[in-house]
Amino acid sequence: MRVSVVIPTFNRKNFVIEAIKSVVEQSVSPYEIIVVDDGSQDGTGEILKKAFPDIVYIYQENNGVSAARNRGIKEANGDYIALLDSDDLWKKNKLKKHIEFIKQNPHFRVSQTDEVWIRRGKFVNPMKKHKKYGGYIFEKCLPLCIVSPSAVIIEKSVFEDYGYFDESMPACEDYDMWLRISAFEPIGLLEEKLIIKRGGHEDQLSKSFIGMDRFRVYALEKIINNPNLKGDYRKLAIEELIKKCEILVKGYSKHSKSDVAQYYRDLMEKYKKL
Repeated sequence: MRVSVVIPTFNRKNFVIEAIKSVVEQSVSPYEIIVVDDGSQDGTGEILKKAFPDIVYIYQENNGVSAARNRGIKEANGDYIALLDSDDLWKKNKLKKHIEFIKQNPHFRVSQTDEVWIRRGKFVNPMKKHKKYGGYIFEKCLPLCIVSPSAVIIEKSVFEDYGYFDESMPACEDYDMWLRISAFEPIGLLEEKLIIKRGGHEDQLSKSFIGMDRFRVYALEKIINNPNLKGDYRKLAIEELIKKCEILVKGYSKHSKSDVAQYYRDLMEKYKKL
């Protein structure tokens, strides 16, 4: 099976070198490695072209991580897409074991491995709410994102069926994607920690925005309005949207943003009537 690895990056030359190296050193090589540079100004391109002349390097004007991922996916020639964020790493046998899992479980068009977390250079234990699940996990995906982009391998045809990452979303674009997929597809889980997620650095998107639930509410509205969504799933999604609106109303009221708080109060009341 041909696996194309897609790595989006932006001004992370040191991180992305380590990410690429973790792919190059895999015990089984991917079909291709595509790095999409989303407008870096730190010399990323010059360094990567010299250090990794065999990768596919694509430069584009800065347009966000979703646009970068989508560009790489569309340019890929493999039958499967393996995503890797530029601040994360793969363990040496990640690709080998993941491919073996897919061959043994061909009914999964999307699958992920478990992960190790590092925050500010130290190993930490994920909280219970971040536990990974396999199968039909739509309900588990509603509170927060429990599928890691760096851990997944996806049949390329899945993007044709459910769409690409939403480029209008500056954050929580992965939450949106996994909702759209898990509403209709089972997710495979290889219960082995084969990736290392590194967090805590200042340029993470989660540090750039307040009220992250507003992006999740947007994603929930999208899936609720999908005419193909099952009725029981729609009910669960509406319940989760109301919970998140309640949180946003409290948060924006506390920060004296009454107009925004009123917007989510009205939205909450709208969905309570459904």
